[in-house]
Amino acid sequence: MDLGIQGRVALVLGASRGIGRAVAVELAAEGARVAVASRSLERLAGVAAEIGAQPFEYDNAQLAAAPALVAAVRDALGPIEILITNTGGPPASPEALGNGPEQWQHAYETLVRAPLELIRAALPGMRERRFGRIVNVASSAVREPIPGLMLSNSHRAATLAAFKTLAREVARDGVTVNSVLPGRIATERIYELGGGREQAEAGARSEVPAGRLGAPEELAAAVAFLCSARASYITGAALLVDGGLTRLV
Repeated sequence: MDLGIQGRVALVLGASRGIGRAVAVELAAEGARVAVASRSLERLAGVAAEIGAQPFEYDNAQLAAAPALVAAVRDALGPIEILITNTGGPPASPEALGNGPEQWQHAYETLVRAPLELIRAALPGMRERRFGRIVNVASSAVREPIPGLMLSNSHRAATLAAFKTLAREVARDGVTVNSVLPGRIATERIYELGGGREQAEAGARSEVPAGRLGAPEELAAAVAFLCSARASYITGAALLVDGGLTRLV
């Protein structure tokens, strides 16, 4: 299937590993001109070399730096037409109220405000050109909260609501705003939360209806479709990619 994004400029956040890296590889394979961003240029080197991407150093916690990143990508590749906001989750806590004010504020800034600041900087150009694809990598926890992840559960749900609100406002401008909700995808984060790789894989075999962890590439394929020309009538959506784990309809 031709996704119709040949030559489109895409910016992928958190692209040095895991889901972000897989998304960058998938978009490049579809012919997009990809910019990858992460806190470490050194860690970006591998994916940048593999797919011919342009690497940019960027820290989600530095909210004021979002316009400069968008401008730098524009100067290097052209105006951003596809934006993938992808932020690692806050640390787990055994107690729901065990996080302090600074942890709550940091989670709010990185999970809620950071993607919105990037959108604020990139959206005017998308609306002007009447084409834009914005996808946030969230979590299935917005449907069924995960024990021990109070910060992630709360703030990712807030971002989902923000994306739904924005989607209605920009739909007439040819800009779609969607979220993907990964379940247990084989990443370092899942291994950490699951007590190690072997334990995480064993848990998936017994608890996930598909009987296994998902591959980052499987999630990336869903993201790429939402970025496609063919997905122009899908906006405000939250797509579960979880092997059937989530029970809610």
